[in-house]
Amino acid sequence: MSNMTFELAASSGEVLDVLAAFAGGLIIAGALVGAVLLGVRLGDKESPRPRPEEQPRLPATGAIRETREMREAEEVPVAANETERLMPYQLRHAGTRRGEDQRRRRWLPGSSGSFGSGGLGHT
Repeated sequence: MSNMTFELAASSGEVLDVLAAFAGGLIIAGALVGAVLLGVRLGDKESPRPRPEEQPRLPATGAIRETREMREAEEVPVAANETERLMPYQLRHAGTRRGEDQRRRRWLPGSSGSFGSGGLGHT
């Protein structure tokens, strides 16, 4: 074969590569356009946004503030025997009593921290 035949074969392979890349780009662009159209259709089916007069308002008393209080833990009742399992209706709501001591517990240096022993951290 002559050099001209190899050049034609190489150029036709390159043309096929370019055509394949162009077709792939068209497929991706078509999928993106389809996704946008689907999103628009779904958006049209949604209920309309609330008007300004339908927006929530603050109560007349003002903003509601967070209250913090210490709660007392309650013991979980024990089943009659070990094979019996407690049912949800047999349990009381845990931590429903307000604690008498309302001081917040703080971390104390030298006490047990998040890393275990509470030691000084050096040997």
